[in-house]
Amino acid sequence: MPNRPTSAHIKAIRHRTWPERAIALEAWWLLGAARAAVLVAPFRVIAARMGRTMGVAVPDLTAEQQVAATKVEWAVAAAAARTPWTSNCLARAVAATIMLRRRRVPSTLYLGVAKAAGDGERLQAHAWVRCGTCIVTGASEAARFSALASFASGPTIADRQPR
Repeated sequence: MPNRPTSAHIKAIRHRTWPERAIALEAWWLLGAARAAVLVAPFRVIAARMGRTMGVAVPDLTAEQQVAATKVEWAVAAAAARTPWTSNCLARAVAATIMLRRRRVPSTLYLGVAKAAGDGERLQAHAWVRCGTCIVTGASEAARFSALASFASGPTIADRQPR
């Protein structure tokens, strides 16, 4: 869909409610900011703002949090399909994490690697966000990748364990 003419984008958004338009605009803006940050900032700077390193957010969500996560999932996917820049998996994951945090929804951003298909020597990287039991961004590829790092936003499983 990135090659759709502008008039098609306008028609598509016209059929949405005002709250849907607002969250899609928020996602579009954050995708741009995340893409710029990925291009110019050292990763350690971005990682420091993504949450608790090597943490995993609590898997149980309230009904309201689940609804909010579903809306963020839709908004990031819809906005990413309409950006004039490349909205790669890391930009999507960063934007979704920020949006979920603003809505007080616990989430975990994962960074993983996998061997490239057909080339056993090269590695591919992928970023995805899990919220509760569903994957909000990067779901289509996440199963192929082994997580190397995670960043928890909100309460973590470790917070619930007795010390």
